[in-house]
Amino acid sequence: MNTGNDADSKTSGPPAPVPAAGNFIEEIILEDLRTGKNDGRVHTRFPPEPNGYLHIGHAKSICLNFGLALKFGGQCNLRFDDTNPTKEDVEYVESIQADIRWLGFDWADRLFYASDYFEQLYQWAEFLIQKGKAYVCDLTADEIRDGRGTLTRPGAASKFRDRPVAENLDLFRRMRAGEFPDGTRVLRARIDMGSPNLNLRDPVLYRILHRDHHRTGAAWCIYPMYDFAHGQSDAIEGITHSICTLEFEDHRPLYDWFVEELELPHRPRQYEFARLNMTYTVMSKRKLLRLVTEGRVRGWDDPRMPTIAGMRRRGFTPAAIRNFCERIGVAKKNSTVDYALLEHCLREDLEQHAPRVMAVLRPLKVVIENYPEGQVEWLAADNNPNDPAAGTRPVPFTRELYIERDDFREDPPKKYFRLYPGNEVRLKHAYYIRCERVVKDPATGVITELRCTYDPASRGGATPDGRTVRGTLHWVSAEHAVPAEVRLYDQLFAVESPDDVPEGQDFTVNLNPHSLEVIPDARVEPGLAAAAAGSRFQFLRQGYFCADPDTSPERPVFNRTVTLKDSWAKIEKKQSE
Repeated sequence: MNTGNDADSKTSGPPAPVPAAGNFIEEIILEDLRTGKNDGRVHTRFPPEPNGYLHIGHAKSICLNFGLALKFGGQCNLRFDDTNPTKEDVEYVESIQADIRWLGFDWADRLFYASDYFEQLYQWAEFLIQKGKAYVCDLTADEIRDGRGTLTRPGAASKFRDRPVAENLDLFRRMRAGEFPDGTRVLRARIDMGSPNLNLRDPVLYRILHRDHHRTGAAWCIYPMYDFAHGQSDAIEGITHSICTLEFEDHRPLYDWFVEELELPHRPRQYEFARLNMTYTVMSKRKLLRLVTEGRVRGWDDPRMPTIAGMRRRGFTPAAIRNFCERIGVAKKNSTVDYALLEHCLREDLEQHAPRVMAVLRPLKVVIENYPEGQVEWLAADNNPNDPAAGTRPVPFTRELYIERDDFREDPPKKYFRLYPGNEVRLKHAYYIRCERVVKDPATGVITELRCTYDPASRGGATPDGRTVRGTLHWVSAEHAVPAEVRLYDQLFAVESPDDVPEGQDFTVNLNPHSLEVIPDARVEPGLAAAAAGSRFQFLRQGYFCADPDTSPERPVFNRTVTLKDSWAKIEKKQSE
């Protein structure tokens, strides 16, 4: 059976001829190519910190950086910004690589780490000290923060700012040798404490951390700050277009200051674009980590999480995420994207690739009294009407079936076209049936069974007398159906803007208490018992579902990926009218 995984294939092949620019960064690159800047090279990088799992916001950056390299015949590096051993872990390094590959991108032999450059960065720091552009400062972190000033008040110079070069070199070397405890000294750049840009007010370049690093072990006890490591790593790797999110715009003068003062032979340039903000979602790794550590979700790959791992487990496809990133575009101004657009992109992909199957989430037994006992018919069911090559599969039809409990009403409202006493409906791929009577539990009054009859001449939905019915129901054979656990996921947050909270509270007050409903006793087609983890399906009339890693032939488990209702499609239709 086709399980809808074809969309996972990687992007590959030679780049297509360069089309017209699609965003302002592409316009910059095209102009650079026209003028021969960077010798006609395009070299980008994706520089994640290995301090958490990647989320959908990172997917936008991944698609942008790797996509630009593909489009313009260049290269893209994967470089881990591993400069803070207090928060980093090999687990995160491995998960990040898996996520990027799953999205369809590959860095070939260009996997790097900022820690690869620790010795070179240290030598450059000594070079700045020798130029009088850096000094060792003994102020505490709080004193440095207070002395930095504000947007309306200039900073105050540290009393250690004018230490002699020889003393600074000696202290810095002793910092490296491990003579001083954490927090007692830092190395700061000597720039301008009166600058209107707070990032230029003598920023910290190195701090003391007596922590083992996941790659370098105990070799270092001082570690560079991001602002110092980032631009210089770009220079070492020959990056031509260093693309960051908008919050780093005010850091660009510092980026350029380092490049200039270190007299680097290759001078990369930083460009900023708007990060992804999305309704019903938080994008802070710090907050996502809290959800994990506080047990509010089942881990980084919980299908409610906006992490790439969580979305993969829920059943998202790489193609849908790439399409989403393409559609939201690359802008210079921050905005918020409706989560419904992401779901719309997913439905568009799954509609074409996911096979159709029948699953009954809340079973109600139907007994067809005039159907022969012990008889089994194997009916042909379409796998995907949108894919002529998908073919059909056999589904068993028997005297006893299960339908959805919600598909029956003993006392139906007006315009109710499903099953009720005396009404006739069509069973998908099978026959017309009519409800003759209702069986209830005498103690509780709960409906336990429907007694029905079928029309043998209605197989396939046509009858000799030409009559039609308004309702079509999905079903499974009671004898052949497989018990399954189905997990219905909804938005993790109950409000569009989870970070908007009353004073004194935090974002967790906006968690949706109904974000997960577990149905332990669903029934699915027998073929789904063998569904591999990650296989995607459309459960007819229910939505799109994905086999969870917990699944097994003895106990299949499926996650609801997304419902069939597409609110974004309605929005687009209204906008076009």
